[in-house]
Amino acid sequence: MTKTARAPRTSARVVPLRRGTTLEMIRLVCPDAAQATRIAESFGLTVLDSDGIRDLHQRLIVETADALNEGLSERAMQIHLQRIVGSYVGSAHGAGQFYSRAVTEAREATARLANDARDADLDGPVGFDSAAQRKREFAAEVALQAHALRMAAEGAVAAYEHVVGESWKPFERQSEQPGETVSRKAAEVQMAAFG
Repeated sequence: MTKTARAPRTSARVVPLRRGTTLEMIRLVCPDAAQATRIAESFGLTVLDSDGIRDLHQRLIVETADALNEGLSERAMQIHLQRIVGSYVGSAHGAGQFYSRAVTEAREATARLANDARDADLDGPVGFDSAAQRKREFAAEVALQAHALRMAAEGAVAAYEHVVGESWKPFERQSEQPGETVSRKAAEVQMAAFG
């Protein structure tokens, strides 16, 4: 029996492309003011002052920039605010994703209750909530947290635009060509010198 010769596998280098989180992405995963109000009222939770949260964070960052104005150049201020706004946006996006998972779990638990053949998901003993009810309440609390962080991020983005004078965009590092290392670039320059 003869063995067929196989060509050795070449491993391709995969360069992960990481898209920055945008305000639009946050708006897709975090509840808006109307939805947050409906959730709060349905679950007996505090209705948030959405505009107040947004305005407070906008003022906070604008006032911080004013205090730093003499100590930072225009470019340094832009970089500093880019990082601050990026952290607000990233936090809100993470909370929104967590909220989405909590809602999914609450829906699944509630759907299981509708199945009469199961008794594992029935209401708990008198005085205790069912697992599905606890999951719904948890999702409601997380919804308000995600909404509050969304409003803080929107305020931060508005402050960036006010201070810097241009729309905020997530920082994306310029990636070099895969496989382009310093030694490879140096070798190309050296070889080019030979003509």
